[in-house]
Amino acid sequence: MAMRHELICDGRSAFRLMVVGAVGMCGCHSIGPSSVARDRFDYSDSVGESWKRQTLLNIIKLRYVDTPIFVDVGQIVAGYTLQTGANLGGQISSEKAIQGNSLTLGGAAVYIDRPTITYMPLTGNKFIKSLMTPLPPESVFFMIESGWPADGVLGSAVAVMNGLKNQESTISGVRPPDPDFLRVLELMRRMQLSGAVSLRVIQDAKKGQSTILTIRSKDVSPDTLADGAKLRRLLRLDPTATEIKLVFGSVAANDTELAVVTRSILHIMTTMSSQVEVPAEDIAQGRAAPGLIDGPASRPLFIKSSRERPSDAFVAVPYREHWFWIDDRDLRTKRAFAFMMMLFTLAETGEREAPPLITIPAQ
Repeated sequence: MAMRHELICDGRSAFRLMVVGAVGMCGCHSIGPSSVARDRFDYSDSVGESWKRQTLLNIIKLRYVDTPIFVDVGQIVAGYTLQTGANLGGQISSEKAIQGNSLTLGGAAVYIDRPTITYMPLTGNKFIKSLMTPLPPESVFFMIESGWPADGVLGSAVAVMNGLKNQESTISGVRPPDPDFLRVLELMRRMQLSGAVSLRVIQDAKKGQSTILTIRSKDVSPDTLADGAKLRRLLRLDPTATEIKLVFGSVAANDTELAVVTRSILHIMTTMSSQVEVPAEDIAQGRAAPGLIDGPASRPLFIKSSRERPSDAFVAVPYREHWFWIDDRDLRTKRAFAFMMMLFTLAETGEREAPPLITIPAQ
């Protein structure tokens, strides 16, 4: 009898150890914190890549006189569920029992990931404000002030500057820019590098706001002084004026104003579409509008096309049984494309909406 009692005591101790082990298997562990570092970058990368592809596709569609469609990611809600369970069973018998000792272990785990993504087509008043409203002239020049190249910014975002016209794309072809417009871009870039041009905002007595373009004439090199004189002559500005008021319009009211007609995002995309490489048969058959012609205003085609999917593309989209893409080694084109996408933020007018929201439960 004493021996039987010892076996029972040992069996109870073993059973307690098995119960503790089962409880440890079922313990709760939070998966929220560990998912933030991973999902934040994964969703950011996915949204950015889809934005690039959507933008490129709409540029291609404009070349084919197709309707551009924009769909924004409104909200991302990522919900996670991790369920675990374990079961334990067994039997402890005496030394002479026929059935002997037995132990049964079982476990289960279920991981559920249910992201909910809301898409919002860009239509109506928001479409007009975001894509068809000309960019604010001061925003365009502030980009130059922040370091973006003046020739690239003005060449993309400005249609007319003090009567000088930029390149214009139409369904029948491309009209080259005025030679003096190109000369102004070159001079603006050189003066930007010299630091002789700056932009500032002043408040007048009536609490109004004016944007002033300042052209320095002191403490600059003779070459910069000569560039400033040429710039004033081409833009029909007062030769002695150092402060030029920036206004929206095609023609200045006097010789101390710089009248600028800026492009809308849709206008910029249409202009970029003229620099897309499309199959020759599509142009010959009238499926696509003529592109940029050879001449002083031309530049290398920067959006390429091929039948096969490219192997080294910065961004690529399929359209009409062809692949259209930007070479990842083409830094000039990548910069122009990135700049055009940044202009979307300048086109936001009126009440600002909340940015896309990503909700990830922590528990």
